[in-house]
Order: sequence, then C-alpha cells, then structure tokens
Amino acid sequence: MSGLVLKLGPKERVLINGAVIENGDRRSKLAIVTPNANILRLRDAIHPHEVNTPVRRVCYISQLILSGETDKDVAHKQLIQGIEQLSQVFLDIDSKKILEQATSTALAGEYYKALKALRYLLPREERLMAGRA
Repeated sequence: MSGLVLKLGPKERVLINGAVIENGDRRSKLAIVTPNANILRLRDAIHPHEVNTPVRRVCYISQLILSGETDKDVAHKQLIQGIEQLSQVFLDIDSKKILEQATSTALAGEYYKALKALRYLLPREERLMAGRA
C-alpha cells in the first residue's frame, strides 16, 4: 500500500480536499491513496487570528497549501522565501537542521512534513520574542 496513512484518535478531525472528516469513538487508521490530496489535521491547524509571528506566518502558508485554500504555485514560492528568511534569524545548529528539513520537504512537495518541521521552531521563537534566547 502506498500513500499517506492517518492515525486518528477518537473524535479527531481532519480536512481532506475541503471536507471536514470526524473520526468515531475509537482510534482508527485511514489510508489516503490519492496522490496530491489536500490533507490537514485540524489539531495542527493555526487559526488566522493566531498568525502573529514570523514562524506562524510560514506555518500558515504551508497550511493554506495543505487545505487547498490558495494558489499552490504562489504559496510554494512564499513558503520557500519564508523559510529562507527564518534561516537568517535562527542560527543555532538545531534550528538550521529543522529549516533544512522544512526546505527539502517543501521542495519535494511534502507540505505536511514541512509544516511538521516548522512547528518545532514555535517554542524557540516564543523564547526569542520574550527575550530569553
């Protein structure tokens, strides 16, 4: 079997090609075999009013691609540029590795993996913004 496998907890929601799907009362596994389907776990979603920092902005761009709410080509360029801008700020070795992973997965069209990598920067960004780098 190829494709993406989603493991969902009870009552967990996921957005698939614009439709919100809610899991039942038990854990389950879904195999997505359609290539290039737009998929976003709603527990990973950043709401528009929460897009108030540079890392959140770049995560949100990836999320818009996953949800199919934007022109993929335009957003892809914005995502790559956003990751490049973040690499000018996050200079430590661990952050550079995270950004390299986000870049390589985004360039490969694996936007969920890029989003997942970028989310690791959120606590670091919070510390930087609070002045506790």
